[in-house]
Amino acid sequence: MNVIKNTNFNFPNQTNFYKGKVRDVYSFDNLLVMVASDRISAFDVVLPRAIPFKGQVLNQIAEHFLNATREVVPNWLVATPDPNVSVGLKCETYPVEMVVRGYLAGHAWRTYKSGLRTLCGVTLPEGLKENDKLPTPIITPTTKAHEGHDEDISREEILANGLVSEAEYIQLEQYTLALFAKGTEMAAEQGLILVDTKYEFGNKDGQITLIDEIHTPDSSRYFYADGYQERQNNNESQKQLSKEFVREWLIANGFQGKDGQVIPEMTDEWVNQVSERYIELFEQVTGKKFVKNNSEDILTRVEENVNSYLKSL
Repeated sequence: MNVIKNTNFNFPNQTNFYKGKVRDVYSFDNLLVMVASDRISAFDVVLPRAIPFKGQVLNQIAEHFLNATREVVPNWLVATPDPNVSVGLKCETYPVEMVVRGYLAGHAWRTYKSGLRTLCGVTLPEGLKENDKLPTPIITPTTKAHEGHDEDISREEILANGLVSEAEYIQLEQYTLALFAKGTEMAAEQGLILVDTKYEFGNKDGQITLIDEIHTPDSSRYFYADGYQERQNNNESQKQLSKEFVREWLIANGFQGKDGQVIPEMTDEWVNQVSERYIELFEQVTGKKFVKNNSEDILTRVEENVNSYLKSL
């Protein structure tokens, strides 16, 4: 399969390289070149097989929503010189991720199901069931871990530990809720419900700036709006578009990222199925047709496109 699993470029004037779970980030004086690989992670573990077109899907969904939300909050994106590449402003990253939830799903549901009624300092009402709509969207931040698991953290802990100043954190909360409202509106136009998502922010010359990806299947969960309430009334699983199906497959095969657990075999059939689900999500979320970039040598294409862009600066 022709996929981007790892990159090892050496661009002119490059100052640093960082390999994330999914993205490879090349630093320059004032810019970052972010290559969206086809790696896939779940439970904070990078799985052994790469997924065809996944990086292109993520990069182009992020581009779509970053361009659509510029009036809500400034963002880092400057250019997308390749289907798998975003170029943007280098920012000083805030050490928390702003997770926002409109429905009781995923981690929030697992916490609630365990009997707890507080998540990241936010009290949840009694009597909810999985995938119910919350009275109002809630923010449940996490720490931003370079390795291992991100950890839940409350607003009070963030301020007490001096991770973010109070004035900045208030602004982060306002931006988070405004972005979620915009994302909810855009999802509804496509017959979808934006269930939960996360945002990352940085500071550029004193201005809070939205960074990284937004509203992609790696950072967000969507339900199909049609039939949502009927499925809730009948206690049925929701039809959803997200990476949750990958997590569910792993759980069903005995893997949740815990010590001693073995990642189940990812067959060609399964890998192709995941690829198709990502493409489906792109088309559902953006309302655009996905155009596969079937380059014979993806790495050479990426390198040439980035070099061409850098020379044009």
